[in-house]
Amino acid sequence: MIERYSNEKITKIWSDEYRFKKMLDVELAVCKVLSEEGIIPKRDLSNIEKKAKFNVKRIKEIEKKTKHDVASFVKDVASSCGKSGKYIHLGLTSSDILDTALALQLKESSDILIDDLKVLIKTLKKKAKRYKNTLCIGRTHGMHAEPTTFGLKMALFFDEAGRNLKRLEDAKRNVSVGKISGSVGTFSHLGPSIQDKVMRILKLNSAPISTQIIQRDNHAQFVVTLALIGSSLEKIAKEIRSLQRTEISEVEEYFSKGQKGSSSMPHKRNPVRSERICGLARVLRGYAQDALENVALWHERDISHSSVERIILPDSTILLDYMLNEINEIIEHLVVYPENMRRNIEKTKGLIFSQRIMLYLIENKGLSREQAYKIVQESAFESFNRDIPYKEALLKNKRLLKYLKPEELDDFFDYKYYLRNVDKIFRRVGIS
Repeated sequence: MIERYSNEKITKIWSDEYRFKKMLDVELAVCKVLSEEGIIPKRDLSNIEKKAKFNVKRIKEIEKKTKHDVASFVKDVASSCGKSGKYIHLGLTSSDILDTALALQLKESSDILIDDLKVLIKTLKKKAKRYKNTLCIGRTHGMHAEPTTFGLKMALFFDEAGRNLKRLEDAKRNVSVGKISGSVGTFSHLGPSIQDKVMRILKLNSAPISTQIIQRDNHAQFVVTLALIGSSLEKIAKEIRSLQRTEISEVEEYFSKGQKGSSSMPHKRNPVRSERICGLARVLRGYAQDALENVALWHERDISHSSVERIILPDSTILLDYMLNEINEIIEHLVVYPENMRRNIEKTKGLIFSQRIMLYLIENKGLSREQAYKIVQESAFESFNRDIPYKEALLKNKRLLKYLKPEELDDFFDYKYYLRNVDKIFRRVGIS
């Protein structure tokens, strides 16, 4: 189901054809190094490099009998090389090939996801700059708090996406690791220098120590990173969903010509794409749990991780690729309603300026915080309960008027006060 939404570039990486191709790349790299070491005759290496190939259909036919995918792969490849085929898989164990090939797949998948993230970061930066000073209400607990700007919301997401990019680049490095250390990681048949040379050919890091497998904390970090990125995308999508509610109506997913929001209600325009992002983020978090469960295996290795990874690694990378492209398109075409933001910010009739008045009383009139809070809150509650402008309620507060002249109140109801550090915040996150 995921694949029909995703680009072919990343789904191809996880196809059987491509997986076997990477496995063959590992086998050929080993043969090349063994030839350089004088273990495989150059004539046989030349023959292997010219003739080595595989047939996915034939491998699957062999596997019906062997019940072992790598053994079936090796048999098929070796048969294509004639007598030289005896050197295929020399001194190796299955996981030498599987884990190293998997590292190649994960590295390539990471490159695609990194590119996706960079595109999203660019889009968020563009939107942040565009709406840098577009005033809107900031909400805490879902309630009106104090003024902010829509550009600051985008800048916040931009900054978080940058952190996720660093996390993904780090996870890519840690998962781009191969090994040729044998059945329990002791290099008993091929020495460490062989592994190092093979990894240089494949452009992978060489595991300093391993068992029969690369240790799964590397893979767990990778999948957890994908889940964390997914959660960040959910954070953006959830904000869009909330702001699109009829009662708020500050932003809206682009609604294309011919699109339908409901089979029964023609007026509906729903944030379905953002909702989809939120749902899929849950799937990624589930995969992260599976990856963590794979870390602890029996002794030098059991196979309980393998079946799990054959689902979660392709799915999580393909899924995040889809989510990144989807959220980028949502933000790129997001419909923003500044006039509704302005309307909403004025809904509380000035209550959002309460903290500024309280702080002035503390800093300039000698009141304790408790005294100032009580005076300001008293007028705030009257404004809310009687549905009158906050300034009107303040002007009726005799306790307040002991410290403030009526004409002084105007200075506190100024939105510009809340925008005075926006430029500084933008510079701090690297948006100029």
